[in-house]
Amino acid sequence: MQDKVIVTHRAALTAKYGQAGIKAIQAALAALVEADKERGLAARIVYLDDAPAMKKLGAPTLANHKDRRGAKQAIDGVYKSLKPDYLLIVGASDVIPHQDLTNPAFEAGDDDDEFAFGDIPYACDEPYSRDPAKFVGPTRVVGRLPDLTGAGEPSHLIALLKTAAQWKSRKLSDYKGHFGLSAAVWRISTDLSLDAIFGQAKPALLSPPKGPSFTPKALGALMHFVNCHGAVATPEFYGQTGDKYPTALTTKSLKGKIRNGTVASVECCYGAELYNSVLPGIDIPICQTYLRQGAYGYLGSTTIAYGPADENGAADLICQYFLRNILEGASIGRAALMARQQIVAKVQQMDPMDLKTLAQFCLYGDPSIHPILEAVSKAKPSLAHAAETNRFRRSEIRAKLKQTGDFLQATKPTASKPEARRRPTAKEKPALAKIAAAGGLSRNQPFTAYKVKGSPPPRLGKKSGKKAAPAPTRYYLTIGRPRSKRKDGPKIAIIAKEVQGRIVDYRIYHQR
Repeated sequence: MQDKVIVTHRAALTAKYGQAGIKAIQAALAALVEADKERGLAARIVYLDDAPAMKKLGAPTLANHKDRRGAKQAIDGVYKSLKPDYLLIVGASDVIPHQDLTNPAFEAGDDDDEFAFGDIPYACDEPYSRDPAKFVGPTRVVGRLPDLTGAGEPSHLIALLKTAAQWKSRKLSDYKGHFGLSAAVWRISTDLSLDAIFGQAKPALLSPPKGPSFTPKALGALMHFVNCHGAVATPEFYGQTGDKYPTALTTKSLKGKIRNGTVASVECCYGAELYNSVLPGIDIPICQTYLRQGAYGYLGSTTIAYGPADENGAADLICQYFLRNILEGASIGRAALMARQQIVAKVQQMDPMDLKTLAQFCLYGDPSIHPILEAVSKAKPSLAHAAETNRFRRSEIRAKLKQTGDFLQATKPTASKPEARRRPTAKEKPALAKIAAAGGLSRNQPFTAYKVKGSPPPRLGKKSGKKAAPAPTRYYLTIGRPRSKRKDGPKIAIIAKEVQGRIVDYRIYHQR
């Protein structure tokens, strides 16, 4: 029985850190396995490039660490052989690659991301694919401890492994306080999220006027929710008011202020991008500074994320679900899996923006960490008895999560591929023009059609006397910059729903 499996690539780590470095990393990994044993978790390290070990597991060897298909197949083989409750990937994307799922929104206009990079395929039983619609039914509890991309010495990774070995659960009351930060223009959306997570929550801090420096007391809260702008390969987040985008948070402003045990949920574009900070000599990513200072978990997006300004959707939802699940006692890995399932279950169909959101959000941290104390009986069982009891409880939870994921994969309609020849009808064009104008775009803004696949037929019987509501047949998506905004400002994504040749609903998303 393996409760937890830790996978990495020895040759890739050795190429980065040399023989002395890999020995130090292996010692830190061994310390983590021993710490897990003392908690009643049977953990095992698997090097995906260890051909004899992989052969014994009946799994294909990952010879080339850059091979994304091979990485998916190798991890699938290990998982199917050992069936762990927790799967921990050790290393950044230059050790074990993120999967490069095709971004459905890329062909709809101004979305810069051809691919949505992430780990969700590793959390799914489905075979390798680049189509995000193949991964709407995640079933596995997966997290990643990323070292620094391009690093030449291993101190950062060793520090993260030390956090994973030494974590301790705290009382629920310790996680009731929060640090909430929002771009001023998204105040309503962020406050809705904070209320959904914490209930009657204090309003978010707004940028501007706040930021980038915050007091250790403000940042000392163990729950962080950040809804600001992010940029590619940049150690900063930004606020917004009008056409001004002041700095809201930086790697430097966080230094020495993040408490051990912090859990962060971050909507910002590129908030979880593992860019190479070593070669150009810039500050490490904000996600990495959280982890280096002892954060237990960080959920963020590797690419451009979207959400509404005055309601909740897309990035808002997956980020708030994650923290809510933590508060309900889940491990950070189970909290992320449940958040993924919840965002899929919430919608009638997975439209192109839903699919990108699901694909791009990653969990960084050891998935077995339980930030909040689990309920325990007054009796003091032996470690072996407690381990068996916890293993039985986890097996019940995992079985339910597997059932949920399989159901979602089998039944959830998706719209992941554009219809190249489909154009709006004469009736749809005026409606789409009005919707584009409502979002601040030109009335002539072109929309791309996406046909819904897998939509089940209505099942209401004749005896019910009721007619089933027709399901959407396609979505129309456009992405562009508002005419009144500066040329390098954030973009707007508008997605409209078509039912039987009529536009019946739409949503306006803002680039985070």
